[in-house]
Parts: sequence; C-alpha cells; structure tokens
Amino acid sequence: MLATSAMAQAPACGGNFAQFLEGVKAEAIARGISPDVAQHALRRATIDNKVLSRDRAQGVFRQTFLEFSRRSVSANRLQVGAKKMKQYANTFARAEAEYGVPAAVITAFWGLETDFGAVQGDFNTMNALATLAHDCRRPELFRPQLLAAVEMVGHGDLDPSTTTGAWAGEIGQVQMLPRDIIEHGVDGDGDGHVNLKTSSEDAIMTAAKFIKALGWRAGEPWLAEVSVPSGSFPYEKSGLGQGMKLGDWTALGVTFRNGAPTTADLPADLLFPQGRNGPAFLVFPNFSIYLEWNQSFIYTNSAAYFATRLAGAKPYDAGNPGDGLDDANMKRLQEKLAALGHDVGKIDGILGGGTRAAVRAEQLRLGLPADGWPDQALLSRL
Repeated sequence: MLATSAMAQAPACGGNFAQFLEGVKAEAIARGISPDVAQHALRRATIDNKVLSRDRAQGVFRQTFLEFSRRSVSANRLQVGAKKMKQYANTFARAEAEYGVPAAVITAFWGLETDFGAVQGDFNTMNALATLAHDCRRPELFRPQLLAAVEMVGHGDLDPSTTTGAWAGEIGQVQMLPRDIIEHGVDGDGDGHVNLKTSSEDAIMTAAKFIKALGWRAGEPWLAEVSVPSGSFPYEKSGLGQGMKLGDWTALGVTFRNGAPTTADLPADLLFPQGRNGPAFLVFPNFSIYLEWNQSFIYTNSAAYFATRLAGAKPYDAGNPGDGLDDANMKRLQEKLAALGHDVGKIDGILGGGTRAAVRAEQLRLGLPADGWPDQALLSRL
C-alpha cells in the first residue's frame, strides 16, 4: 500500500528529481524487486546534463553510402572481425545452431557498434537512464529502461556506481538497452551472469538471440551485390516493399557478383543507395532486421554489406554515381515534394525512405530513370 501510494504521488516525468526517483523505486518494488535492491540502484542517481545535451543535439545522418561504408567497413575492421570470428568460433557455432544467425552478421554489428568492445561509452548508465526517464521528451521509452536497469542490479549484472555505456543507456560490446538484455540476455561463458561489457561470449550469444527475436530467418541471405543491365530498365521497381521476387529480377537481367541465392520466389528488393550509377544490391526479408536494429538507411545498408564482406564477398563496385544534393538543396527538394502532395515527413535534409519514394514517383512522372536518387537536374525540373 505504501509503495502504491508513493508511486501515485510521484510525477511520471519532470518535477522534483528526488520525488521522481521515489516513484520509480515504488514501481520497481511493485514489480517484485526488493526494496533493498531498488534503494541501492537509485540512491546515487543524478541528473547528467551532458546526456541532455547529447539528446538535444543528436546529429542527423548526412553521409552518403559510399562515404560511410568506406569509413566503417575498413580494412582494419575486416581483419579484426575475421580474427574475432576465428577466436570465438565455438561460440559463434553455438549461436548459429541455437538461433540461426551467422557469425558474420553478429560480428558486423559488434564491429560497427563498439569496434569489437573497444569503444563502449563512458556515461554512467544509471544516471543516463534516470536523466532521460525524468526528462519529459521521451519518458515512455526510457522509464521502462530505467526499471529494467534496476532489475539488472538485482541480478548482479549492473553496478549503479561503475557501469558505463552510451549516453542513451545502451550497454556493452553490442550496445543493447537494459530491457532487451533482461529479455534476451544469454550467459555465454557460463559464469552465472550476463555481462555484455566484459564477456564477448555473452555479447555474441545475446546478440544472436536478440536478432532472432527481431525475426531473423535462418538459412536465408540478407543482402547481395548485383549488376543491372545497361539500357532500358524498370528502375521504378527499385526501393523497399515493391513486391518483387528474386526470379523477377533475374528475368530482368539482374546478375549477382558473389554467387546467387537459388530460391526464385524469395522476396527481393533492389536498392541503389546512390542512384543507378553507384553500387546496387538486392535485399531479402532478413534485411528488415537491420532496419529494426537501426532506422538509418545508410547505417543498415553498410552493416548488411559489412556482414557480406565478413562472409567472403568481394568489395562492391562503386561505379560512378552523380553528385547528390547538399543540405540546403535537399530541404528545398523536400519542400517541393511536399507541395506536390508527397509525404516526406519532416523537412530535415535527410534522404530517408519517404523522400526516396517521392523522388522515384516524380522521376517517373517526368520521364527520368526512377532510381530514387535526387540530383540538381531533378530539383531544377521541379
């Protein structure tokens, strides 16, 4: 009764921070966490203004695919990734046997997120989550994560004084939030704990279980580089969610650079990250897991490509893509597309899925190759 009363009196977000923490503590106790654990977990929590600054100043993803993929899928990362796959071969074999996720897929996320554990973040995790849960911008996201962190303290898997991670509360070598660790954490090294910061075995197994929970389809590809025939080609069929299948693309003359999947009825979307003159990829249902992990199209495309390289694919053919639009012109383009009735979302200068779809539609209307890549010529025509 006392816990319920305290929870009712404390603000869901904002207000006096100490009172807010009392409400979180009461909710944790109501969920079955012992009062001693809740008190220990939250007693030293403080507002971290650096976290709020990072949250308010999140940069938008403005690099092109070629820029980001060349930087992130470096020779060094490929070498280290190959060594990690060999070093933890037994753990990766267990992960694939139990969850169906290949070593290369896990390793690519591991490398991109933290350089294989080298850069995990130095923000106190409990303070970061308490700060973001108290802040009223996204409490529905971060209050459950704060409660999950309190639960991890009870399991002995998080020290409220010393555990650090990313500014938004992600922890460990594969940067996962506490609620996901609670739901999908695996003790990979058999020590009785799930510690994604120091145990690579725990990180590998937990990532595999999490990826499977996102919908990974065992034994299926995720991305493959392709070549598209020159001349007339239905570029308007490119992009996500167009209802095409692998057999449809091969019938149109699309060929694979690293060996082709054999299932003709496998759903497949054709992507041109930088237009028809740049790299081209077919992506399959497993690509949606990358979009669940991170909603940035450039990040997901790069992560999926990184995994194919770790699995033995050769470097992509960069081609000769035309220049894109700078930030100011991309916003101008979005304004014009919105005025024409297209839903491009926020006018932010980011070439996201809505903007790409609108660009394809206008390219098709104007008789241009509808590859979804905006350039100055399109802007001028509009």
